[in-house]
Amino acid sequence: MSDALWVFGYGSLLWRPGFEVAERRLARLHGWHRSFCMSSVHYRGTQTDPGLVLALDAADNACCDGVALRAVPGQEAAVLAYLRERELISSAYLEARLPIRFHGADAGEAEAEALTYVINRDHFQYTGALSLEDQAQIIAYAHGDQGPNADYLYNTAAHLSELDLADADMDWLVVRVRELTNAA
Repeated sequence: MSDALWVFGYGSLLWRPGFEVAERRLARLHGWHRSFCMSSVHYRGTQTDPGLVLALDAADNACCDGVALRAVPGQEAAVLAYLRERELISSAYLEARLPIRFHGADAGEAEAEALTYVINRDHFQYTGALSLEDQAQIIAYAHGDQGPNADYLYNTAAHLSELDLADADMDWLVVRVRELTNAA
């Protein structure tokens, strides 16, 4: 493992990292899965009408495919400060450094440690028991400071598709939310 700061992106970091990226590689994180298991009371919803955002939720035999983003050398402290301000707006996320494995044509070195944000299951914003239909109903209508919750879903799904990273739940949610909002 190297001294580089790698950040594992599985949701909005795929399409809006918010920092200069020196290198981008496909990566896999074992023991976690991408899930709309965090109510959003800031960015994609409000206190009175929460939306849903993605988080990494622990699960046996699970894995999450995403993108490893390497910070520009010398900018690690600034990137870390930025991500903490963005991701730790509440204590619903926990900051973790977890082993990732690179894959695909750009695999290069086999693995690294990556900074990522995982759900705090003890936090009131954890919503891990919601069915996909319940998730769709919330995502279709919620709106927060960063815009419609549906846009967050659509952007994430589009970028996963561009990267050829399959996510069956995400695909189902896109279809269902479009049905609910009558968007084609």
